[in-house]
Amino acid sequence: MADIAIFDDEAFSVSSLTAAINEQQYLPGRLSSLGLFQEEGITTLTVQIEKDGDTLALVPAGERGTSGLVVGASKRTLIPFNTVHLPERFTIKADEIQGIRAFGTRSELQAVQDVVNARLLKARRQLDVTHEYQRMGALNGQILDADGKTVLLDLYQRFGVEKQSLKMGFNTAGVKLRVQCLKALDMQEEALGSTTTSGARAFCGKTFWEALVTHGDVEKTYLNTLQAAALRGDARESFEFGGITWERYRGRISGQPFVHDDNALLVPEGVPDLYISAFAPADYMETVNTQGIPYYSKIEPMPFNKGMAGEAQSNPLHICTRPRAQILLEL
Repeated sequence: MADIAIFDDEAFSVSSLTAAINEQQYLPGRLSSLGLFQEEGITTLTVQIEKDGDTLALVPAGERGTSGLVVGASKRTLIPFNTVHLPERFTIKADEIQGIRAFGTRSELQAVQDVVNARLLKARRQLDVTHEYQRMGALNGQILDADGKTVLLDLYQRFGVEKQSLKMGFNTAGVKLRVQCLKALDMQEEALGSTTTSGARAFCGKTFWEALVTHGDVEKTYLNTLQAAALRGDARESFEFGGITWERYRGRISGQPFVHDDNALLVPEGVPDLYISAFAPADYMETVNTQGIPYYSKIEPMPFNKGMAGEAQSNPLHICTRPRAQILLEL
């Protein structure tokens, strides 16, 4: 029968537990499964983003031999962003270990590891949904805390730019939806400048999605086509219209949707270093000045040796480096 001393085994060291939580099966969020964010580890708690203030200007015609337009140096600034510390605590009481006995070929150590892994899996799932929530916050331009109100980071304020929005005019007679799509793409293209994209994707709230799939222009476009069957079936499947891939985003926590029901978020795809997920090292002596990874875990004895207290943590920064390229689409 196992006892609490089994936790002295090397299998429950910081490195072993951290490896275990990073290997846990991942319940993907939509943004993560799309690979929209580029993940990287950092050795500090702060990320420096370089802002290039270059603007393009037309060169006026001049006579040969005269001086021309003065080309000034680039106005570049470094903007620091702090990573967010996301700690979780869990306990494994002595009674839970006492009730474990070896069965068949399984050792006591393997059985205890199952108990620990079950706690790590629950902690990992909660951290995963937090990452998805903050990534969607980066798409919205404001990364919020778990209460849905406290602003951890306002990207528009930090970069000194304003959010771009466009009313699609679903309920306005005579408005062509394809023309509105072109306007949105033009706004995005202007914000990106010379940077090219591989496409554009819009994450739609519930009400916006319903108005989109029932719009006359969409229905006429897909009438008598192979994709018409998809629109007649499950109305939540993604489809392309007006140069944009549209999809309904279903993320929700405590009744609050990640994307407002009446809105859609238009984002560019295939832009290098546009969306970044940086992970700082944990606040343990063993991890100081090391390359950060997405998840960490550690355990230590509880008072009077009544069990083990465990912690899982992540230290991310999810950020969009060009927030003006994200267009808020409204009904």
